[in-house]
Amino acid sequence: MPNYTFTVNGKTVTVDAPADLPLLWALRDKLGVTGPKYGCGIDVCKACTSHLDGKAVNPCVVPVAEAAGRTVTTIEGLADGDVLHPVQQAWLEQDVAQCGYCQPGQIMAAVALLKANPNPSDADIDEIENVCRCGSYFRVRKAIKRAAELMGH
Repeated sequence: MPNYTFTVNGKTVTVDAPADLPLLWALRDKLGVTGPKYGCGIDVCKACTSHLDGKAVNPCVVPVAEAAGRTVTTIEGLADGDVLHPVQQAWLEQDVAQCGYCQPGQIMAAVALLKANPNPSDADIDEIENVCRCGSYFRVRKAIKRAAELMGH
């Protein structure tokens, strides 16, 4: 099998895997990075949302070969040491999580949104397609707006 080298949360890694292995499985099974959750495997639920070169992607449908030479950031790589990312801080302040399964993906989608649009409207936030079976969407919206404030927007 071929080897693929890329950066995950600031560390260079190499995985031995078939080119079409979903990046999610390379992260979880080969590298032990379990923040991105498996929900559907077909780019619908978005529980696995992570960043590839700073853009939100769903590694359940991204082949590991596409990560070669690139940078992957998961929920584990968002904080700066013990200092939470403003979106993580806002999530705690707004008590967003219920079961918590979708939250890593929700947070990563929110970070990408705020990077692209530092002051999103409700309609902008509603374009995030991450599924939350607990229905915490109204708290997600409040947390994203609070994160924008924490980020000085």
